[in-house]
Amino acid sequence: MSPVSLRRADTDDHPALERLWLMFRHDMSEFDGTLPRPDGTFREERLRSALTDPDWAPYLLLSEDRPAGLVFVRSLSTAPRVLNSFFVARGARGSGLGMWAAREVVGRHPGPWEVAFQEANPGAVRFWRRVATEVAGREWSEERRPVPGRPDVPHDVWISFDAPARPGT
Repeated sequence: MSPVSLRRADTDDHPALERLWLMFRHDMSEFDGTLPRPDGTFREERLRSALTDPDWAPYLLLSEDRPAGLVFVRSLSTAPRVLNSFFVARGARGSGLGMWAAREVVGRHPGPWEVAFQEANPGAVRFWRRVATEVAGREWSEERRPVPGRPDVPHDVWISFDAPARPGT
């Protein structure tokens, strides 16, 4: 794995996050059937919230100096924290970068966490169960919940676990 970093994104990162968001939503469209709007973009409420809402934290994942993914965390001031959006560019998948980023971001915000994913996405199923096990051992749970406002799509799978504080934090 080449040198990687995860840093809190700021307004200068908006163009990169916007482009990564399009790739993320494109990947997700395979599982939720969402097509782009007439201008070729997808809904951006979560992207806007991540960049403007103080209860959210947007992170930019870098491989060397290149954008390799994004992570949006919400509910910073309350428990549980929610890993709202998580994306690793296809060229970086399978390198361990995603696992590193997931462990890094939950380690920065110790305490209760929830992560949602689609059961139809076998890569996400394997990945998030592995993340939960690596972070919390056998102390995690999983449940299915309806997607708010989307009765036409299958329920999301939600994993809940506690992330321990890192030594020295």
